[in-house]
Amino acid sequence: MAHPLLALATTAVTAAGGVWYLPALADLRAGADRPVSRRVRAASCVTAWSTAAAVAVLLLTTDSWKWPATAAAAGTSLAAALLVRSLVHHSHEAREAATHWTELAPAQSPPAPDRTRHVVAVLLATGLTAAAVIGALRLAEGPDTPTAWLTTITAPAAVLALFITLAATHTHHRRHHPH
Repeated sequence: MAHPLLALATTAVTAAGGVWYLPALADLRAGADRPVSRRVRAASCVTAWSTAAAVAVLLLTTDSWKWPATAAAAGTSLAAALLVRSLVHHSHEAREAATHWTELAPAQSPPAPDRTRHVVAVLLATGLTAAAVIGALRLAEGPDTPTAWLTTITAPAAVLALFITLAATHTHHRRHHPH
């Protein structure tokens, strides 16, 4: 696929992503008015979309796949790390809120938190990161045959499909066997 075509597609998707990154920018601008977990999650969102924009620029300015692929892998990894960090902060904030509620009404204990969301988020973030890194490495090799291009496309898709299946299986198991 030609660099300019891929850059155009990436730019179009990035522009359409405003429904995610504009509210995230608002959360970042709000500063201390938002919980830390929400601000870190917003930083993850902005990082991911900024990565897409940077990759579009690199696709227009270089003939090699190396730099766009490297930028995509680095940005995706950073966004995934920030997302996991936001989940950790959210967990701490939820425990703190539960403690406060327990102090207000000591006779009632809050229900045990359902960690399914966190497990699914970590599985999806890991799958996306792994797929991005595999795709970036395959692109950096410079596929030159149709078979190499097919592998470059299907390998990351297969890895992501595996992690999506794991997340769906975990969710299904937790819904039918809660404890």
